[in-house]
Amino acid sequence: MSNVVPSVKLHDGLEIPVIGFGTANMKGNQGSTAIASAISNGYRLIDTAYNYENEGAVGEGIRRSNISREQLQVASKLPGRYHQYDEAVEAIQESLFRANLDYFDLYLIHWPNPKQDHYVEAWQALIDAKKWGLIRSIGVSNFLPEHLERLEEETGVLPSINQIELHPFFNQEEQRKWHEEHGIVTESWSPLYRAKHTMENETLQYVAHKYNKSVAQVILRWHYQLGAVTIPKSTSPTRQVENISIFDFALDYEDMEMIGKLTRADGRINDQNPAEYEEF
Repeated sequence: MSNVVPSVKLHDGLEIPVIGFGTANMKGNQGSTAIASAISNGYRLIDTAYNYENEGAVGEGIRRSNISREQLQVASKLPGRYHQYDEAVEAIQESLFRANLDYFDLYLIHWPNPKQDHYVEAWQALIDAKKWGLIRSIGVSNFLPEHLERLEEETGVLPSINQIELHPFFNQEEQRKWHEEHGIVTESWSPLYRAKHTMENETLQYVAHKYNKSVAQVILRWHYQLGAVTIPKSTSPTRQVENISIFDFALDYEDMEMIGKLTRADGRINDQNPAEYEEF
């Protein structure tokens, strides 16, 4: 299965699969079992975060799988309460200890928390951690262009990837364009929005019926054709396989446009605007 998933090259040379596995809320034995199942079903990019409190379950899921660490890309994220430099360095180390890993392939700043104004300091910690071999590629999550510009101005280093809220009801067209112009890969969190809303949407149902695919497959294919990396999550082995099986069809231009027009100005799931929202 993993051989059929295309990869994308980040600007620092690291290649990652275009579909990864999201692990939010997957904890303990049940969580590690689901993660091991995902790896067995072909996922090679595993996404976690310090604030998910499941880096240990991710590490255990990796150990339970029959795939070597070197074949996987593991990503985690720095929480807002540890943006000051020394605390950021310790948090990165703690993330590795929790996961029982020697390095992360990707490590992101989870939110910019602009009111606190320590995200440049946190970014410098990631830059240094990469130099020390703790991280292979460094990126951010939920950063707006103004935040990204400041990182480059003050450190000379742009993130390789920016993980943002992106789904048919909030398509982030301008942000994606900015990323493309600056060589940053876009990664979508909550790519399927809320399952109930997307599965009942008439436009998405129409397109799914046209291609004889599930609504989830159509949405994930839409992301892929936009050039975005996705990290759908599911504890169901059947759904895990379904979500990664999107490379045997292509949406035509009209259907891509139709899905894109579902976007709304107020389309964010929880109204988490990175210009104001803070997570610690």
